[in-house]
Amino acid sequence: MNAVESQNVFKDGVADRVTGRPGVPLPRWISASAGRTLGIFLLAMQLVSCGQSAREPVTLTYLRPGWPLLDPSELPLLQQFTRETGIQLKTLPFPENSLDQLGLSRKLLQEGSSGPDVLGIDLIWSGVLEGDLTDLRPYLAAEISALKPQLLPSYTAGGKVVAIPLGAQVGVLEYRTDFLREYGYDHPPKTWDELERMAERIQAGERAKGKKDFWGYVWQGAATEALTCNALEWQVAEGGGRIIENDQTISVNNPAAIRAWQRAKRWIGWISPPSVVAYAELDSENVLDSGGAAFGRVWGGITIAQGGQSRLLHWRTSLNVGRTGYTSIPGGLGGRAGALGGSGLAVSGHSLHPREAIELVRFLNRAEVDSNEQDESASVNRFAQPEFYDLPSFSDLHNHSGKTGQHKSGVVGRPSSVAGRTYEQVARAYSGAVRSVLTGQRGAAEAAAELERQLIKITGFRTGPPQTVE
Repeated sequence: MNAVESQNVFKDGVADRVTGRPGVPLPRWISASAGRTLGIFLLAMQLVSCGQSAREPVTLTYLRPGWPLLDPSELPLLQQFTRETGIQLKTLPFPENSLDQLGLSRKLLQEGSSGPDVLGIDLIWSGVLEGDLTDLRPYLAAEISALKPQLLPSYTAGGKVVAIPLGAQVGVLEYRTDFLREYGYDHPPKTWDELERMAERIQAGERAKGKKDFWGYVWQGAATEALTCNALEWQVAEGGGRIIENDQTISVNNPAAIRAWQRAKRWIGWISPPSVVAYAELDSENVLDSGGAAFGRVWGGITIAQGGQSRLLHWRTSLNVGRTGYTSIPGGLGGRAGALGGSGLAVSGHSLHPREAIELVRFLNRAEVDSNEQDESASVNRFAQPEFYDLPSFSDLHNHSGKTGQHKSGVVGRPSSVAGRTYEQVARAYSGAVRSVLTGQRGAAEAAAELERQLIKITGFRTGPPQTVE
């Protein structure tokens, strides 16, 4: 059959059967049908295109953890997230004081969907803020499994994982290695008795050289959460317990805790400046950086990764890195432990963009884990790094040595999990009681008895003896 014959077949009725339209040639039917289909397709594409162009890119409000100044390494990381996802970020800074951070977080969360989508929270505020936060366990199971399991209880409240650890710290003692060697010491103090003797001697020697404002030991005495951490470390050393024990008994009114507070009161004006009762963390760090003290209580950073080594990875930027050392918080007959600190990332339960918010949490968490691994591999090759001596064991972050006469160092957690939603009131009452002793407003025994009454009223818990944690 040639081409002409083929054309005649369509003319003789085949086209009628194919098209179902008698008298309409097939080529013309195909053309008309395709035109209608193409028109519908183009109209649909136009509508989709209009919808996409009208849709604004998602912008997340991020109440980031940390202090008002942005970490120089954080900005490029946030910019990378926006490049990779197209999600814009509006960052808001935190105040320095942890209690102020809580107040701001709570205020903004209560604003509902106009508040932050993602926020950094101190590990002690999980129970207080739990009602406004999303359970992250169903969405970040892989990330959670890669973290140190000892960190998760602090971010679990009401049966939910309300935040993912972003950083972990422990209280440590910073010291000047050059002062120790100059005054004949081959190691930093292991007990508070040793610290007092060493601080007094170094202070006297430096003042004899003309440094009239030199002090032996600086710490944080303002009525903040930093004071709670300091005082808890003092109590552990004396065997005075954890304020509220894990069995929901209030143990703070005991002779060992009272002795710990009395000891700290004696430091003021002796080896610590009178103004230490107003010191926040930056104040004591400024004294250390200026060379104005031999010892200071600071935070040291540890890895959040499950497989990471249990050692100090991050330390604060100091002007005297080559002459600075870090060791465990001094101890006593009751043991030796530094307070556990840290911050995590949470997603507001009121966020209009929960999927994107969870993506930001996942991105930042993975970046932190990668950073920890890089720091571990690079730490042995650092040219200028501090001296480390007898640092706390991080293998069990909620234990400390409680055996009399032993000074094995460890880490102790504040009673935020057991206190739950009432921890803010507990912390304010505790730091206020301790500070009233430090400023001479009340005696230690009187303050402990009054604090016990307050905590019973706040929590409804019964009283009991302090417990040692093995």
